[in-house]
Amino acid sequence: MSEIERKKKLPVGIDNFSKLRSENFYYVDKTAMIRDLLNHWGEVNLFTRPRRFGKTLNMSMLKSFLEIGADPSLFEGLEIFR
Repeated sequence: MSEIERKKKLPVGIDNFSKLRSENFYYVDKTAMIRDLLNHWGEVNLFTRPRRFGKTLNMSMLKSFLEIGADPSLFEGLEIFR
């Protein structure tokens, strides 16, 4: 694999977790949030963040983790996988 093929791409405007992980984009691991959410759950969870702080990406990550039939390999090497 050449150096150009190994370089990760910047995910400008991409909010799909599975696309980020499968197509070699940079991703800041926020999967520890899943463990916190499962350990300290409530009937309703409110996720507040300013615009462009990754709310949609986090929801996509949760969907990929909780959805039946989702690809578990997307989480290899991330905090939640340990």
